[in-house]
Amino acid sequence: MTHKETPLLDAIVRIDRLPATGRAIKVAPDAATREALAALLKLTAVETFHAELTVVPLRGGLRAQGRLRARIVQPSVVTFESVTQEVDEPIDRVFLPEAQSHKPTPGSEVFVDLDDEDFPDHIDGPEVDLSPLLIETLALGIDPYPRLPGESLDALGVLPDETDTGPFAGLKKLKPGPEKA
Repeated sequence: MTHKETPLLDAIVRIDRLPATGRAIKVAPDAATREALAALLKLTAVETFHAELTVVPLRGGLRAQGRLRARIVQPSVVTFESVTQEVDEPIDRVFLPEAQSHKPTPGSEVFVDLDDEDFPDHIDGPEVDLSPLLIETLALGIDPYPRLPGESLDALGVLPDETDTGPFAGLKKLKPGPEKA
């Protein structure tokens, strides 16, 4: 017997129970869930997290559109002081059942149009868990190099060393320069 992992966020949609006009979903996790989300994304804190989605049926699957807003805290890459960031990201993703008749055989060629829209996510069964989509959207909206306003390495007095100490520094000395040629 397999045990399904409990999703971090409550955002499961049943395709077979989705009205033709769609359904609005609001996700606002409690403090314990935001703390677990911060630990998962290696952040200091997730202070707020609100996602509003409109989910509509589409070709046997569904389309989720909406917006995610969050306020996160993470350490600065310069001074390690806490930096607060507002994340405001649009969401637009399509989930479709995998077509069995168009499944490529091993060794066959597959045409991929790189200029096309994003590929749809494939689903198995009547449920779609939108938690990974929300977590991914938040993760992609995070500034990878957060800094407080006015922070820089120059302000700390850390200047790059002009002497070359890399692995090729010794070889560079052996190379004839313009004055030796």
